[in-house]
Amino acid sequence: MSKPLSPFTKAQLLPLEETLEVYKKKGELFIGIPKETHFQEKRVCLTPDAVSALVSNGHKVMVESGAGEGANFRDKSYSDAGAEVTRDTAKVFANPIILKVEPPSLDEIKLINPHTLLISALQLKTQQKKYFEALASKRITALAFEFIKDEDGAYPVVRSLSEIAGTASILIASELLSNINGGNGLMFGNITGVPPTEVVIIGAGTVGEFAARSAIGLGANVKMFDNSISKLRNVQFNLGQTIYTSTIQPKNLIKALKRCDIAIGAVRGTNRAPVIVTEDMVSCMKSGSVIIDVSIDMGGCFETSEVTNHDNPTFDYNGVTHYCVPNIPARYSRSASVTISNIFTPYLLQIGEDGGIEDAIRYDRGLKNGLYFYHGILTNKSVADWFSLSYSDVNLLIF
Repeated sequence: MSKPLSPFTKAQLLPLEETLEVYKKKGELFIGIPKETHFQEKRVCLTPDAVSALVSNGHKVMVESGAGEGANFRDKSYSDAGAEVTRDTAKVFANPIILKVEPPSLDEIKLINPHTLLISALQLKTQQKKYFEALASKRITALAFEFIKDEDGAYPVVRSLSEIAGTASILIASELLSNINGGNGLMFGNITGVPPTEVVIIGAGTVGEFAARSAIGLGANVKMFDNSISKLRNVQFNLGQTIYTSTIQPKNLIKALKRCDIAIGAVRGTNRAPVIVTEDMVSCMKSGSVIIDVSIDMGGCFETSEVTNHDNPTFDYNGVTHYCVPNIPARYSRSASVTISNIFTPYLLQIGEDGGIEDAIRYDRGLKNGLYFYHGILTNKSVADWFSLSYSDVNLLIF
């Protein structure tokens, strides 16, 4: 005798509580891309190609007119990709999701609606307490670029921008060595019969690694200094070759600086970059040599460094050219924009698939690590300690 068919499907027989766990509700995102107003900031968070990918997945993107011009992305490219382009700044900031490179100014925060999701850099060392008070008053949920981790536990945005900064430091140094820029006329490159350019790199992080990679590719001799043996070993492994490495011992460092044509500072600290190269050490360097202090955004690791800008990037000290511009990636705004866009497009698509930021950070621990405000409540201990603010553990707020 055959078994009678059930009038219910398997899905219909599931308890309601279980279906809530099994099925995710896909959400439609409304993303605003305002034009950056920070001094000499030319990057943009989403390229036209990224906008096209988001729009094709059912999301809405609104771009302020001129937002991509600094990176050579025209308004027409965004409109062709499906974005709404507008000159109305307030309309852009009215979107439920705001995506920026630089953190918003206090005036821009005033334009943001309550309960908005803000995704931008935080730049903790440059902020003031009133910035966080303004976010709290609007009950904003905020994610910081530099805190987000990937599945390997690394910081993808920080690493990508550090790759650009490291590579750029060598390209900039090459320009400064040329006669056109008042340099001593040295050319990067292992030209037959010509001694190679000598490069000293202080710091074996991502910036140092990519500076070394670029310098070696151009034929220079590289000497790298760092107090972490494991970092020095990792750089050599990643480069696939053995280079001169040393811990930061004054005798060895002074000897290398006296002979070098270029010195790259790529050391970071907890609150400030440590001063590794003293004024006396700089005075021992050759006339016409070049210092690129990539650590200047944290105070600089050369005692003689002073902050410069992209319009007036260099100054001379005792015959040594110093380049101390913070935010070097902004100099290569298109490449940096593509890098940022490549990282955040998948995150935005995932937020849409998960039905919103709450579920997205519930499923993705790395994304949760980037959260520093949740509906106006500070959730990051580092920020709280820095500004003596109270905070709540995000795990107690999101179940």
